[in-house]
Amino acid sequence: MAHGQQGTGQARIASSAPRTVVVSGAAGGVGRHCCARFLAAGDRVVALGRTLAALEALRDELTADRLEIRSCDVGDEDAVRATFAALGGTPDVLVNNAGIARSAALGRTTLADWDEHLRVNATGPFLCTREVLDGMRERGSGAIVTVASTVGRVGSPYTAAYAASKHAAVGLTRVAAAELAGSGATANAVCPTFIDTPMTAASVERIVGRTGRDADDARQALGRQSPLGRLLDPDEVAASVLWLASPDARAISGQTVVLDGGGLQS
Repeated sequence: MAHGQQGTGQARIASSAPRTVVVSGAAGGVGRHCCARFLAAGDRVVALGRTLAALEALRDELTADRLEIRSCDVGDEDAVRATFAALGGTPDVLVNNAGIARSAALGRTTLADWDEHLRVNATGPFLCTREVLDGMRERGSGAIVTVASTVGRVGSPYTAAYAASKHAAVGLTRVAAAELAGSGATANAVCPTFIDTPMTAASVERIVGRTGRDADDARQALGRQSPLGRLLDPDEVAASVLWLASPDARAISGQTVVLDGGGLQS
């Protein structure tokens, strides 16, 4: 296919030259699929995570020369600064994907749980975004995509800490977009409903432990909370991330793309 000629699928949204893409929380369900999709598009991917063993397993699974792994706690300011400084320049794409999720009634939410959700889900994207924002604006190109949640748009019972942290991530995205406006760089968020990932599997285990419900029934109940009637496939989320980071989406910024089959509309 000649340069500039439009095709379909991966070929259409791949950039003309390899980009440097940083993905946090890369060893998790959505992160792993994001890495795979960007690699398939021809990009260089720097995979960040707190657990080196999980990152090494990711590298063994994807077996791509363009995949680099780096241990980094995104809630640690010094670690984030050192990690991005080692890149040797501002990346073309930042995917803020690292996150945690635990549930409890608001009255039983501990301060420790609240602080940890904010540290990972809100402070993490803030620290990483801060490292790339000025460079993207000055260069006149770049994309920041933050993986938030439908509860970053609405309130939901038993998610006080999680919902607050994801609302913060959405607000951060909108501020970043406002500061990048007119520069050619973009900032957006994806807001998926429950995804078929280990994080959701842990939620199912908690439901089973608290209620005694059958695990399959608990999974189906989570899936029925959106019009999709099922859990999202993590690759569906990764596909949206890839598109928002592509040249095809360069006119879109400051938006929250909801992935729930039509439950939330704006």
